[in-house]
Parts: sequence; structure tokens; C-alpha cells
Amino acid sequence: MGIPAWIWFVIAAVALVAGLGLLAADRAKEGSRNRERMRWAQLRGWQFVEEDERLPQQWSNGAIGYFGADAAVNVVAGSTFTSDGRRPVFIFDIETEGQIPAVVVAVRCNKKHRIPIEMWLSSVPFQRADMPEMLGPIGARYAFADDAEGARVVITQELVDAADQLGGDVGVAWLENEWVLASVVPTAGPSRLERLLRDLGEIADIVDPFDEDYEAGRHQASAPVPSEATAPAAPAPVAPAAGTPVPPPPADVEPKPSEN
Repeated sequence: MGIPAWIWFVIAAVALVAGLGLLAADRAKEGSRNRERMRWAQLRGWQFVEEDERLPQQWSNGAIGYFGADAAVNVVAGSTFTSDGRRPVFIFDIETEGQIPAVVVAVRCNKKHRIPIEMWLSSVPFQRADMPEMLGPIGARYAFADDAEGARVVITQELVDAADQLGGDVGVAWLENEWVLASVVPTAGPSRLERLLRDLGEIADIVDPFDEDYEAGRHQASAPVPSEATAPAAPAPVAPAAGTPVPPPPADVEPKPSEN
């Protein structure tokens, strides 16, 4: 004896009600996040837009490369102070196939990073098809970059210590173009995003200091020493070092008119 048709009807009706309930809960959660993000932006005097399809196209590494991004939703744009000065910022949810897998926080530097570098938590399944080369562990994270030698110049102990302070809910932090970015769990609220902004601002100050003298000295210290093969055959004439101020010639003194 087969199962009566009315039982199948009841099962289908229950499944439909359960599906509608889950959909309503997701929409209520999304609406709550939307309103919370909007109020936060208003309190900070920042801009808020519900959706921007072009924004995620600026990046292809880190969480953007891992999750993909059909659009950025609940987007906040503004600027924040760091110890080196004011920097532009973005905060947005990644939307992928109708789901929100992560929130991305981005802080803009003044200079473009020559090498994209990703710093993943070891507990995150970070593998993907176009993953950069793994350089090895740096503190609590693993570093990835296609230019190992250039990346090691950027990954200082100061940067490693700052990345360790990001927290276990930040799956990846990365440098790409002129931005420092990180992804955090989608349940992160404004207070958590505020702390992450401060932490990323600290990283931005490390990799892109506003003090040009400090930056020049740091790059000079990390630059390779020229080999003997590339050294000049004869010593160059002694000349004042670059940047040495040259005393100006004495001003012409007009002769006093004769009293006679």
C-alpha cells in the first residue's frame, strides 16, 4: 500500500513553510545589518550606499579572490585618522550568490604596493586555484606572494606583530594596489569594525609611512649591496653628498655714496 497523496502534500507544505521562514529570517537579518550599518555611517559623517557592483572589481586577492564578489552591499565610505594622518576607508559586505560570506574593511595608502601580499590564518582553508606562492608562517598567519624576495622586504617584524593583533575572526589581511584590506566574519558589528579599522590603520602606517625620510632610510637599509662586478672601475671624483646644503654666496653690498 502506497503513501497517501495527502501525506506528500503535508510534507511539501511543511517544507515550503520552513523555506519561507528561513528566507524571512535571512531578509530580517540583512535588513537589520543594513540599518545598523547606515546608522553607524551617519554617526561618523560617512557615506552609505546599499549596493555597489563596481567596488569589488578594484581587487582580486585575499577574500575577494577566495569568495568572489558579485557586488558590495551595505557600503560605507569615509576616512579615518591614523598616527600618520587621515586615510580614506571602505567597509562593505561581500555578496556572492545571494549570500554574505564576509565583511571587508579597506584602508587606503598613499603609494601603490608593488607586491600583493596575503596573510591568512592557519585555521582557514585558504587554498584556491590562483593562490599565490606560500612563503611560510609569519606569526600566527601564513604569508603568500608571487615575489618572495620583494615580499620579505615588506614583511618586517613590526608588520608581523601588527597582523597578529587582528584577531581570530579575521581570516585574511592583504596588501593590494594602494590598499590594506582584511575580511572579518559577517556578524561583525560597528564596534568590531571600528577596532579593525584602527588595526588596519596601524598596518597602513607601517607599510606606507607618511615620513618620507623614514621611508627612504628603511628602503635604503633593505636594498642589496652592489656586487664588485657592477662597481665602477675607478673612484668617482669627490663631490658633496646628495642633499648637502650649499651655502649661498654673499649678497652684493652696494657702495656707499661718496660724501664729497
